[in-house]
Amino acid sequence: MSAETGTEDRGLAADGTIRREGAAGLVQTGFAPVVEAARVRLADTFGPARLHSAYLYGSIPRGTAIPGRSDLDLLVVLHDEPTDADRVAADGVGAALDAAFGVIDGVGLLLSSARAVLSEAERDDFGFFVACLCTPLLGEDLAAHLPRYRPTSLLARETNGDLTPTLPHWRALAAGAATDEARLRLSRRVARRLVRSAFTLVMPRWGGWTSDLHRSAELFARFYPDHPERVAQVRAAADTARTPSPDPAGLAGLIEDLGPWLAAEYTRVHGTKAPRPGG
Repeated sequence: MSAETGTEDRGLAADGTIRREGAAGLVQTGFAPVVEAARVRLADTFGPARLHSAYLYGSIPRGTAIPGRSDLDLLVVLHDEPTDADRVAADGVGAALDAAFGVIDGVGLLLSSARAVLSEAERDDFGFFVACLCTPLLGEDLAAHLPRYRPTSLLARETNGDLTPTLPHWRALAAGAATDEARLRLSRRVARRLVRSAFTLVMPRWGGWTSDLHRSAELFARFYPDHPERVAQVRAAADTARTPSPDPAGLAGLIEDLGPWLAAEYTRVHGTKAPRPGG
C-alpha cells in the first residue's frame, strides 16, 4: 500500500509510538517445541536467583521463520552482571537446543543484566530493543519500565550509529574466516546489520518501523533514488541476509564498499552513537 493513501502499515500504535513487533501467539506451530524447550532449559540453567527475565526476538516471534534456515534468537537478562560461568552455561543451552531441533539453524543467545537494559546510556538502544523488538518468554517484562519510542533521528543514531568502529572488527573476522561455514555466518550477520542500518538511515523520514529486511531495502530505495548503485547493493544484501553465500568477494563487497558508504552517510545524516561508559 502506498504512503500517499495513508494506509501503509508503519508499525506504529495509535499514539504514533512504535508497536512491539513480536508475540507468543505468532510463533509458528513447527517452532513451538523449541521455544518451550528454551523456556525450560533457561529456567533450569539459571534459576530464579540468577534469572531476571528471558525474551525471544527475530523471525520466530514475528511468525516469519523458515524451518531449517532460521535461527533461534534469545535474550537472557540476569539480576547481576553476567559472569564467565554464565556465558559458559549460555553456550551450553544454545548448543543443546541446536543439536536437539533440526527446525532451527543455530542459536543466538545474548546475556545482559537488568541494570544494563534500564541504564540511561542504553535507553535508546538496548532499552528500545527490549521494549519493541523482544517478546517476553520468562520473568518480569522490563518493557514496563521503559518509555514508548518514536522513529526519531535520536533512535536511529543510538541503534545503528556505530558502523564506522564496527568495520575494522568485521575485517578481522573476515580475514580469519577460513571455512565456508564461517563465511556463510559472517555474511548473514554483516548483511543483516547493513540492511538494518540502511533502513534506520531513512526511518525518521518514513516515520515508522519494520524489521522485515526486504521491506527495509525497498524503503531505503524510496528515499535514495539518486543512488541506484547503493539501492542495488542494499537489495542484494537483503537477499544475502536470507540466503548467505560463502563467496569471499561478496563478503568483501559488503565490508569494503557498502559498509563504508553507509557509515559515512549515517554520520552525515544522524551523527555517531554516544560513547558508552568504559567503551
